[in-house]
Amino acid sequence: MAIRGIRAAVVVEKDQANEIVSSTRELLEEIQKANPTLQAENIGSVIFTTTPDLISAYPARAAREIGWENVPLLCCQEIPVPESLPLCIRILIHWNTELDQQEINHIYLGQAGKLRPDLADRTL
Repeated sequence: MAIRGIRAAVVVEKDQANEIVSSTRELLEEIQKANPTLQAENIGSVIFTTTPDLISAYPARAAREIGWENVPLLCCQEIPVPESLPLCIRILIHWNTELDQQEINHIYLGQAGKLRPDLADRTL
């Protein structure tokens, strides 16, 4: 079994706890829809990052709310690169799966699609 990465991102409208958690939850749900064999017990770990303008909540809270109780979760802050996409939450899921890399579906919702236009055809 290989470890594969699932990348995902979303942009929120403002730095509010409910906005961060609900948008992250929506993103996680879309990841699960796009990768239907993804199960919490096969996730090695998840890294959540936020841009420096998001400080009101940990996006990992959304993962706990959908039942990822035993999954190791880590929240970090993105480096402040000039002209980077503001108010952005990124996710990297380390998934133990038999799928080939090209079978993994990465999700970039709304404005976050600007981060990976090369995957635009594969995002929801």
